Amino acid sequence: MMNWQAILPLLLIIMIIFVIGMWAGKYVKTTDSFLQEYFLGGRSLGGFVLAMTMVTTYGSASSFLSGPGTAYNEGLAWVLLSMTQLSTGYFVLMILGKKFAIVTRKYKAITIVDFLRDRYQSKWVVILSAMSILIFLFSAMSAQWIGGGRLIQSLTGFSYMTALFIFSISVLVYVVIGGFRAVAITDALQGIIMLIGTLILLIAIIIAGGGVPNIISNLAAENPNLITPFGANADLTPAYVSSFWVLVGVGVVALPQIAVRTMSYKNSKSMHLGIMISTIVVGFIMLNMHLIGVFARPIMPGVEIGDTVMPLVAQQVLPSWLAGIILAAPMAAIMTTVNSLLLLVSSTIVKDIYLNYIEPDAKETKVKGLSMSVTAVIGIIVITMSLNPPDLIIWLNLFSMGGLEAAFIWPIVMGLYWKKGNKYGAIASMITGVGSYIMFESFYPQPFGMHSVVTAIVLAFIAYVSFSLVTGKNRVALEN
Repeated sequence: MMNWQAILPLLLIIMIIFVIGMWAGKYVKTTDSFLQEYFLGGRSLGGFVLAMTMVTTYGSASSFLSGPGTAYNEGLAWVLLSMTQLSTGYFVLMILGKKFAIVTRKYKAITIVDFLRDRYQSKWVVILSAMSILIFLFSAMSAQWIGGGRLIQSLTGFSYMTALFIFSISVLVYVVIGGFRAVAITDALQGIIMLIGTLILLIAIIIAGGGVPNIISNLAAENPNLITPFGANADLTPAYVSSFWVLVGVGVVALPQIAVRTMSYKNSKSMHLGIMISTIVVGFIMLNMHLIGVFARPIMPGVEIGDTVMPLVAQQVLPSWLAGIILAAPMAAIMTTVNSLLLLVSSTIVKDIYLNYIEPDAKETKVKGLSMSVTAVIGIIVITMSLNPPDLIIWLNLFSMGGLEAAFIWPIVMGLYWKKGNKYGAIASMITGVGSYIMFESFYPQPFGMHSVVTAIVLAFIAYVSFSLVTGKNRVALEN
């Protein structure tokens, strides 16, 4: 049976998002620079919108569905682990910040690959970058699509296939029309929904569970490990948890979908405001969402598919109409992340490959049509990849994050701050980082007790520095 009282508020919010997309589409039609507008929103984001677009792009289906689902299974240990994300906005904007914005404007870069191409003057750097984005972001997008389908399935009672189709049509129409500006503006709206929604739901769950002391007592009675820092099976070691400071904290600076946002803000004041707001909002939302997952366990035991914990508990502890509004928060996170990833992959194919190596002099009308067509085709491919979902999509998302970080962290960061870095170092770093990451994930997922991304990033750093120094006479120095 469909819960119409919960569905209608959600539909209303989605309709508002579509209206914003249509409004933003006017900018795409009238702009003198289609690529700047469609993929960067004209580099005009203020501090609040910058912060919210970073938060909602980073806060994806993994954070709002699978994160609480994993916390439901692992207990308070996963809450502790999740809080390594607190530093995300701070590190991204502080490390890239002004310097990245200045350099990318100087290069007239629209994408991360644009920056890498102009910095290293190498088509192989471009090709390896584009391949890394396509390989790992398809995994990330599939995770988001599965999350959107599962959320609609939980609300409507439709089959997973039907729910996936409804979600897909909504997202594709919206992002194809509006581009980056539509994504950024709706991010601000969706970020507010997330902020308020997670707080209301957490309070409702605490009340339903008879207060925090009672919930903790019930968790301890079921399994004492649920209230320790080591997880339900006592397998979350200090080394493994600490390694998440790299994977979901410092390393996020290398995610192309996040780094591109540091190219889009208006001025220094916007950046400083973005740092403060994003740090506060990420910390608040992540703490609330993962506590919701843990506290839901005594209230609603026996949930088999972790990704459904969030929508199911919301409908159980809240009035139906309020549950619909609250569930707009994870839907907002999923939609905005899907939109951002779609635009990133589309820009990689159109801007970084087609315009660089196939038809550099293509007319703008052709670029417009190609950009929108590629975005739609990518969406259809990801739908196909999402037909057989796993129980927890968080592992798909973390795999994607680790791969992108291993590929991009040193070519971006060292490319900005170390003049001796050159194309040979960048190529060696990408090959070493991605190759070792895939190898560790396949055969030895926790080297030295840590997440495999840490070892991959260390090896990539050694490769970058070594090859840059050995081939130093051929380097292309970063301009002052």
